[in-house]
Parts: sequence; structure tokens; C-alpha cells
Amino acid sequence: MSKLGYALLSCLLMSVISGCAKSPTGRNQITLFSEEKMATMGAQSFEEMKQQLPISKDKKLTQFVQCVADAITPYVAKDAHNGDWEVVLFDSEQINAFALPGGKIGVYTGILQVTENQHQLAAIMGHEVGHVIANHSNERMSSSSLAQTGLQVINIGLSTQDPQTQSMVMAGLGLGVQYGVLMPYGRSHEKEADIIGQNLMAQAGFNPQAAVKLWRNMAKASAGSPPEFMSTHPSHETRIKKLTENLTKTEPLYKASKQKPNCSKS
Repeated sequence: MSKLGYALLSCLLMSVISGCAKSPTGRNQITLFSEEKMATMGAQSFEEMKQQLPISKDKKLTQFVQCVADAITPYVAKDAHNGDWEVVLFDSEQINAFALPGGKIGVYTGILQVTENQHQLAAIMGHEVGHVIANHSNERMSSSSLAQTGLQVINIGLSTQDPQTQSMVMAGLGLGVQYGVLMPYGRSHEKEADIIGQNLMAQAGFNPQAAVKLWRNMAKASAGSPPEFMSTHPSHETRIKKLTENLTKTEPLYKASKQKPNCSKS
């Protein structure tokens, strides 16, 4: 390997060492970006989405979504976000929602067709906020950055090989990184956000059993999804199983909660 290759490899190793962290569930993480950087990027992305997507003018639905968010967000640890949360209901048929670093929550009207009540919307919102709590955006960006750097190092190391061999090896490694590292990484995030979100909704006074029912509804709404190993999301069966198992922890939290939200679509 050339001197440049060794230099890049050294930088890669130092980044990994300096960026080690623990997720709320105790999983090892690599987070290379500052909280301020992530919050700034989250706010910028949210502003762009508000410019690109129509915002719902349905006051009752907007109040419903805001009510659920207002019940959940006070239970988010201050080290995840210390301040107000901005919540926007986008007028879109997409069955989707998201939360971004910097205290931003977006909900699409399409997902309200799948969520039957406040408890199921709380499961969705808790899951999305769970990504922020667990610093998943930082971790995804960091893993992508490290993967690209690693491929550059390997490419330099192959510089003495013929061009055809280089192309074949790099193409194979690219698929390996995608399906062996980045996609499973996404699945671990989704599973973790499910558990964090279910815990969060229970603390806020929403019935955690609704998370199980929600994913049964989602399974019906997304029939024909790709196999789990080809997707960044775990299968619906996997999610339902894990959330059902976690009820032993979340049901006591729900019963102990002093907050009893009363959010309605109508």
C-alpha cells in the first residue's frame, strides 16, 4: 500500500476511536459529527421540506398531531433536544413521518389513514423521535463516511492490479458494504427506535399495546415489501415480535404514568 493509503487508513482508525459512543440501549455507536452540526442540518432540511411540500390546512388534524407531540416531547431527555419541538403536518398521501435533530417532527396526512387513534399515532411519533434520541442520523452519516473512506483506501491498495481486476473487486466490495454494513445498520436503528419509542409513548400515557396493533396495520398497508435482508427496515413480523416482548417493560410504565392524553381527530 502507498504512503497515501496508510495515511488514509490511519485517519480512518482515528475517526473510529474518537467517535465511539453508546446508544440508549447500550449498543456501540460511531458518531463523528457534533450535536450542533446535526441540529443545524436538521433545521435546514426541515425548512427545505416546508418549502417543497404542501402543509395541511386541516385545523382539526393539525391540532390532533400537535396534541400527541405535546404529550410525548416533554419526556425526551434534554441531551437529545433541549428546547421546543416544531411539528408540521404535511398534506401528502405518503404513509410516513419523521423527526430530525434540532427538535423537528414531520407527519404526513397519509399515515393518519393507518393510525386509528392517538395511541397508534404516538407509537409512530415515539418511534421517529426515538431516532433522534439514539442519535441515528449522526450514526448513519458517520457509517457512510467511513465506508466511503474505507473503499478509497482499498482502491489505493489495488493500484498495482490491472484495471479489470480493480473494477471487479471494487464493485463486489460496494455491494458488500451496502448489504453487509449499511443496510443491516439501518435495521438495527429501526429496531432500536421501535423499543425507545414504545418506552417513550408509555411514559407519556399512551397504551404501548397500540404499537403492536399499528405494525399489524402497517403490514396490511405495505404488502409486497422486499425481503428483510434487502431492506433497511426489519420485517413487520420481526417488529411485532420485539414490541410484544417489550410489553413486559412498557405496560408498567403506562400504568404508572400520571399523564392521560386526550387527543382526537374530530
